[in-house]
Amino acid sequence: MQAQLSPIVEPRPFLKWAGGKSQLIPQYTPYFPRNYAAYFEPFLGGGAVFFHLRPTPATLIDINPELINVYVCVRDAVEPLIALLKGHRDRHCQEYYYQMRASAPASSLERAARLIYLNKTCFNGLYRENSKGQFNVPIGRYKNPGIFDPDVLFAASAALRGVTIQLAPFEAVLDLVHSPRDFVYFDPPYHPLSATSNFTSYSRYSFKPTDQIRLRNTFAELAARGVKVMLSNSDCEFIRELYQDFYIHTLLAARSINSNGKRRGKITELLITSYRPD
Repeated sequence: MQAQLSPIVEPRPFLKWAGGKSQLIPQYTPYFPRNYAAYFEPFLGGGAVFFHLRPTPATLIDINPELINVYVCVRDAVEPLIALLKGHRDRHCQEYYYQMRASAPASSLERAARLIYLNKTCFNGLYRENSKGQFNVPIGRYKNPGIFDPDVLFAASAALRGVTIQLAPFEAVLDLVHSPRDFVYFDPPYHPLSATSNFTSYSRYSFKPTDQIRLRNTFAELAARGVKVMLSNSDCEFIRELYQDFYIHTLLAARSINSNGKRRGKITELLITSYRPD
């Protein structure tokens, strides 16, 4: 079911997030189920699939408290959030960036504005935390960074209206999904193809091979209930073996976040479904 919205612009991600799916949506479209009841997304990230589908009802889940806080503020208080972002935009410079990076705002709105500001001005748009949960990415080399677009934030706020946004681990979906007519999309931290491509450290909550196995078991349990389940991951033997009992589709993706521009390019990745696409 689709929400009826008439924003100035179409809803789309307002953050740059590792593994963002905006460029892959056209390839995903043939694999989305045509009909489903409720939508669940346990690894929210940039939310590209949610903003494309605009499903209702929907439940968005992530284990990153700062990310969840941003979505709640965009949904519930977008105008005061934009006012704070205007202040960040007007004061942006190298000194101010590092001042904000070192800060720890108390209010939810200030925390949300800080995250969006850092996300749009840091090096390569990368979100990374150290083991203490502190943002530690250096400033980016942008002459005029687009810190925020009010129309995009208003459109996102409209799309999020009525959506449940929850701080929880991915397994929480097992207790939330109650109908075989529901649709669950998993976009976990990808299994690294090499030691240098390990992007799971974007959050202090690392994602190890044992977590990939736990995720596969969650996927399998939902599938056994008849739930429509879709999952994205890297194209490697480990993931192919984990999901060998399901439908595995190979897609061509662009590697968009890499500190070495020469290493950005096309790479295959997997889209796995519990169902045969229509």
